[in-house]
Amino acid sequence: MGLADHLSQRRRDVDAPAPSESDPVPAPATGSDEPPRSDGGERYRAAGQPTGGQLAEVRARVQRSLAELLGPKLYDDFGAGDDLERRVRATLAQLLAREETPLASADRARIRQEIIDEVLGHGPIEPLLRDPTVTEVMVNGAHRIYVERSGQLEPAEVSFADEAHLRRVIDRIVSRVGRRVDEASPMVDARLPDGSRVNAVVPPIALDGSSLTIRKFSRDPFTVDDLIAFGTLTPQTAELLRGCVRGRLNILVSGGTGSGKTTTLNVLSGFVPPDERIVTVEDAAELQLHQDHVVRLESRPSNAEGKGAITARDLVRNALRMRPDRIVVGEVRDGAALDMLQAMNTGHDGSLTTLHANTPRDALARLETMVLMAGMDLPVRAIREQVASAVDLIIQVTRLKDGSRRITHITEVVGMEGEIVTLQDLFVFDFRAGTEPSGRFRGTLQPTGLRPRFLEELSAHGVTVPVNVFLAGPR
Repeated sequence: MGLADHLSQRRRDVDAPAPSESDPVPAPATGSDEPPRSDGGERYRAAGQPTGGQLAEVRARVQRSLAELLGPKLYDDFGAGDDLERRVRATLAQLLAREETPLASADRARIRQEIIDEVLGHGPIEPLLRDPTVTEVMVNGAHRIYVERSGQLEPAEVSFADEAHLRRVIDRIVSRVGRRVDEASPMVDARLPDGSRVNAVVPPIALDGSSLTIRKFSRDPFTVDDLIAFGTLTPQTAELLRGCVRGRLNILVSGGTGSGKTTTLNVLSGFVPPDERIVTVEDAAELQLHQDHVVRLESRPSNAEGKGAITARDLVRNALRMRPDRIVVGEVRDGAALDMLQAMNTGHDGSLTTLHANTPRDALARLETMVLMAGMDLPVRAIREQVASAVDLIIQVTRLKDGSRRITHITEVVGMEGEIVTLQDLFVFDFRAGTEPSGRFRGTLQPTGLRPRFLEELSAHGVTVPVNVFLAGPR
């Protein structure tokens, strides 16, 4: 039966008088002697109710009509604001009211939401992005989607229609922030309007279809009280870190992928006094600072002609000319490390940054390597002296096997002894406390008993930290 015949038949069915309660409901014609099925693949879920396939047809038909009525504004004004959303919702209501297929209220609401998600959102993964329990969405091709909940991975019961559908969503995300992804540039970092981090990889380097990874950021950013409640740090260490930020120590947050470095950096940034000027430098803007005097800078990749790239290193150098009280680098990963160290050593105390490393000692080694990436022919000792002079404190963040994110080390950079940068751990995570029956680690950050050398520097800035905070054992 063609679409026109199908609609004519539906119109005749709607115009026919409704049967009374005593009339028997005729079984739908199946074209065979077999009785109608009642399993998950049934042609009719109930008498007169459309099947899943028919609902998909209705959705596609309404979506086509919506595109015809609103035209290219659907895509030109993508994400333009409440005005477009109001127009889409109003037009959808009219189209669904004229729809001749009988729809239950639940089906009507589902179709409406799916079309809104497709037109104004990110298609089938939009419900996952709205779900507050989901912290990360991983798309491994059009039909394999996974999410992270409570630090654990699990498959999601949604999928894209095909590879082209997935690519449209990826293109929509990256074009919003002025970036592109195609065969010539098959990898891209981007962000959503709420700051959530996006990475996309497309063929030819993605062999099994395009890959999309979205690390969600909370709409309501975590505070230091939240991190204490999660067990990431203790009240004593929170007060210590507050004092270190206010006392203008240069702090490096180190950790693995997904360990919570950016969240920790956000919390530390919240300790910066409101009367200071902050300049942030990021590859993809993720930081959520609430101070009034903040200047946000974001790097830019090259255009299709290979020109116009603005690197993080360019931005760090430019930030020095912007009269910053603090420079916050979202993540240092290349030669920008040299400019960051020079900024820390030339009067910009209190700077903050993150990098990928497994331990505080590894963080220094990686920082040294990234300085060498700047292309400067510097002797290793000179680099290490720069590092020892610039960095005051290293905060190591780790995602444990139970899925929780914990600060496992708070380590002071003491100075140089010969050719080696010396460190001393002020607090370490107590793994000896064991685990609960659920598998969650019982340990917390415990002081090592060592008194930091930066206490005098904190005092010079009017910050006092009680000495008993650093005493090992019961206090």
